[in-house]
Amino acid sequence: MRVYVGTDAAGLRALLAGEPVPGERVVAPSEDEQDEFDALETAADDGPVVVTAEVASEDAPVTLEVVEALHVDSDGSGDLAWYATQELETVLSLLP
Repeated sequence: MRVYVGTDAAGLRALLAGEPVPGERVVAPSEDEQDEFDALETAADDGPVVVTAEVASEDAPVTLEVVEALHVDSDGSGDLAWYATQELETVLSLLP
């Protein structure tokens, strides 16, 4: 199951420390591309970063091991740029 979690720098630091990212999860009602995009946009309301993860169940912890990508609004424009999990420290450097 894919979940989207809006977060900030503190949430990303939690991921780096091996902890689950805190925040409300958004799940798309289907695997339709538009539904997935809408879920991503909804999660973006909760922070400048959206963590996208594949979890076993909706309440499973979102740790770095299950994160697939980071979507970042680094300039406040609302446009989300895609980053790989290996770029987590780079993403942190973009955030206040």
